[in-house]
Amino acid sequence: MLNQYETVFIMTPVLSDDQMKEAVEKFRGILREKGAEIVHEENWGLKKLAYPIQKKSTGFYHLLEYRAEGEIINDLEIAYKRDERILRFLTVKLDKHAIAYNEKKRAAKKSKKVEEVKAETAE
Repeated sequence: MLNQYETVFIMTPVLSDDQMKEAVEKFRGILREKGAEIVHEENWGLKKLAYPIQKKSTGFYHLLEYRAEGEIINDLEIAYKRDERILRFLTVKLDKHAIAYNEKKRAAKKSKKVEEVKAETAE
């Protein structure tokens, strides 16, 4: 049975845009290769860290939400640990309430964008 997971990882701030995209694509590729289905993805951009990590006070945050077998998580987390571009990561298994909340949040965000576009075209 497939479980739904959410992983947030923080990349070092010294990466260029291309290097950051390459790192994200690497982890996306690992998930696809292992048969996971990516449900949602968000790039949160450069944010200030709560405390310094490896003498860095900022990092690039990225979120991946996906459905996968539980065994995949171990392989993915080993890849995070081996990659020097990753400062921190956290993977959480979502229960039915968290999944419903995320879907509701995405739907609200999508409808808000649609309303903004309609307002712009009406002007």
